[in-house]
Amino acid sequence: MVKTKGLLIDTTKCIGCQLCALACKEANGLPGEEEEELSATAYTVVKEKDDIYYRRLCMHCNDPTCRSVCPVGAFEKTPEGPVIYHAHKCIGCRYCLQACPFGVPTYEWHKRAPKVRKCTMCYERQKQGKIPACAEACPTGATIFGDRDELIREARKRIKENPDLYVDHIYGEKEAGGTSVLILSSVPLETLGFPGNLPDRPLPELTWAALKNVPSIAIFGGAFLYGIWWIIDRRMELAEYKNKQRESKSKEDVDKLVDQ
Repeated sequence: MVKTKGLLIDTTKCIGCQLCALACKEANGLPGEEEEELSATAYTVVKEKDDIYYRRLCMHCNDPTCRSVCPVGAFEKTPEGPVIYHAHKCIGCRYCLQACPFGVPTYEWHKRAPKVRKCTMCYERQKQGKIPACAEACPTGATIFGDRDELIREARKRIKENPDLYVDHIYGEKEAGGTSVLILSSVPLETLGFPGNLPDRPLPELTWAALKNVPSIAIFGGAFLYGIWWIIDRRMELAEYKNKQRESKSKEDVDKLVDQ
C-alpha cells in the first residue's frame, strides 16, 4: 500500500529567503522573477505579515474539490498525495478556480490556448525518487517532506515541546477533510489570510449531497461543456490551418514575381 506523502511547513522556521519559490520555478521551467501572489508562473509564493513569513501553494486536499467539480476529470488525486492536473483533458470551464476553498488554481489568461496552473508537489520528481524542489531547497527546515502520518506526529511533537511558540493546531490535518500540506504557526492562520471556517468533512461530500438527486443535469452539463470545447478547439485548428495556407500562398506569389 502506497503511503500518502505530504509537506510540513513550519512558519516559525521560515526566514523569507524565497529559495523554495525560486526552486519551484526552476523545477517547473517558469520565469525566475520573484512574485507576491500565486499565478500561472508562480506555483508557490512566500508572503510576510507582522514579521511572519508563510507560504501559499496548493494544499493537495485528500478529497479535492477541484476534482469533484471538474466535468471532464482533468484533476487527479494520486495515491502518493499530490493533486495533479491533466491539461489535455481540460476544457477551460474554470470551475476549479471558483471551487477551491484555498483559492489556489490560476489560469493562463494571456495565452491563446490557456490552461490551469498550480503546484503538483513535484509529482514527477517524486516518481524519480526525489523530494519536492521546495523542501530540498529550504535551508532552515521550514518545509520538510515525508509520510503524512509521520509529519502529523512530528507537528504534534513540536507543539508539545514548545507550547508557547505554536498555536495548538495543525492546519490541514482536518480542514476540508484534510490536506497533504500541513502548516504550523505561532498565530492563527486565519490572521494570515487562510480560510478558517472550513468544515472537517470533505467539501465534495457536501457537493454530492446536493447533486445526487440531479445526476442527469450533471451528466448533461459535462457533455455540453465538452462539446463546446471540441467546437472551439476545432475552429482554432481550422483557423490556424487557413492562416498557414494563406502564408504559403503569399510566399508562392512573391516567389513567382521574383522569378519574373
